[in-house]
Amino acid sequence: MIKLAIIGASGHGKVVADAAEQSAKWDSIVFFDDAYPKITQNGAWPVIGNTADYIAQKDEFSGVIVAIGNNDIRLQKHAYLENSGCSLATIIHPKSIISRYASIDRGTVVFAGAIINPYAKVGSSVIVNTGATIDHDCMINSGAHIAPGAHLAGGVTVGRGTWIGIGVSVRQMIEIGDDIVIGAGAAVVSHLVQPGVYVGIPAKLYSVRSSSC
Repeated sequence: MIKLAIIGASGHGKVVADAAEQSAKWDSIVFFDDAYPKITQNGAWPVIGNTADYIAQKDEFSGVIVAIGNNDIRLQKHAYLENSGCSLATIIHPKSIISRYASIDRGTVVFAGAIINPYAKVGSSVIVNTGATIDHDCMINSGAHIAPGAHLAGGVTVGRGTWIGIGVSVRQMIEIGDDIVIGAGAAVVSHLVQPGVYVGIPAKLYSVRSSSC
């Protein structure tokens, strides 16, 4: 039996589980969450333990993925699992479109309607959300979140742990640094370097980032 463990029983976790189920790769899908046993069910899927319980049972599973929306926490959990010798899974919804020339690292999820074009590189523990598009030669670093309906033109670089908000548009060849949050509907037309929250058309620094996404 090919079994998938998902760390993080949340709404985002439900979407990850659904994408995994629709991929028809996994015979069994269960959750582990540190709120267990307070939480024992996440939608259609059971929650059977916490992270430590998963580590104790990891050899029973073919793969594990972290389904936590917070970029910093997701990266921390991903690193912990990797250092514990776990087999990190990659979840690709069958209704996404991914070029054979694109590369996607372990622990990343790609949801329905997303498009990843040739020679784009997507790092580990990234979320490419519903209907997002990543054009040719983009580089998406580990722990980033490309939110629903966000569109990145060719050659864009997105830094580690950066959040590209819902409906954001990014002009070609733009560099966006680490630990940046870009608010919903913003248009990015120049390089963004300083960690912080950027909003508007064109996107401008709204506040210096002092906490996690």
